Amino acid sequence: MNAFAPDCKAIAQAHQTIDAVFLNTPQFELEALNAVLNTRLILKVETLNPIRSFKGRGTDYFVKQQGQAQAFVCASAGNFGQGMAYACRQQNIPLTVFAAQTANPLKLERMRQLGADVQLAGADFDAAKDAGKAYAADNGLPYVEDGREPEVTAGAGTIGLELSQYPEPIETLLIPVGNGALINGIGTWFKAYSPQTRVIGVVAEGAPAMDRSWQQGSLITTETVNTIADGIGVRVPVPQALELMQTTVDEILQVTDAATLATMKQIHQMAGVVVEPAGAVGLAAAMVYGKRFAGQLVATPLCGSNLTLAQMEKWL
Repeated sequence: MNAFAPDCKAIAQAHQTIDAVFLNTPQFELEALNAVLNTRLILKVETLNPIRSFKGRGTDYFVKQQGQAQAFVCASAGNFGQGMAYACRQQNIPLTVFAAQTANPLKLERMRQLGADVQLAGADFDAAKDAGKAYAADNGLPYVEDGREPEVTAGAGTIGLELSQYPEPIETLLIPVGNGALINGIGTWFKAYSPQTRVIGVVAEGAPAMDRSWQQGSLITTETVNTIADGIGVRVPVPQALELMQTTVDEILQVTDAATLATMKQIHQMAGVVVEPAGAVGLAAAMVYGKRFAGQLVATPLCGSNLTLAQMEKWL
């Protein structure tokens, strides 16, 4: 068994352990959207919590499982770092977060407000990750990697546990794919309790490394990423996440930034929900590939809403 893979027992335990502020999020169908898509779509809104994303589930569970840690180091495009900062502050554990020099300023500000020491390094997330790993090694501190830690994946899997309680069986899941914790957590739960459900990952067209690596069954990196979806802008996949995805994922789709932007506008107008690009790609796939899902019951998480005022004015 993959040592980095959580099991359903861990996911169920996580659901009993995680701060209630992150759990049992709204999951509902929007009739106006169903009419547009010619399908039934369950939206699971993961933005109504103190860090505006699903990341609080996995980070809260991870930190609580570590006992009396001295300090942690991680890297983040912003949302994972906020989750770690929130959980570490609750446990009085110092945290250093490495982020790219191009990172979303709102996310940087929020991480600092939550008590993290934020260090900027490199031109993108993966360069910041390298700097964070080096810093952790030099200082003898544990480095926490999103997508690798089984507790983080188990925490994300609680979304799958909640979706599986929907009164009707879900036929297809459309899950954003960044470092892989979200899709691996949800996929682990559904493969055990609803194996007939298709688990489909969604990446940004300008960040295809996770898709290419999954298709080939081996690590494939790209020199750059070119997408507004910073939260899933992965250039160097996490090997442990890729290994697990071979058993949790049925297919991966790509969507363009243009399709993602159109989706963000539409869901804002229809549901009054602000969703950041990385959190909207699952819904964008439902829009772009809609004919494939006609008549099905489909579910997707809206998994982040950290946009700056300038981004909201420009994109929404």
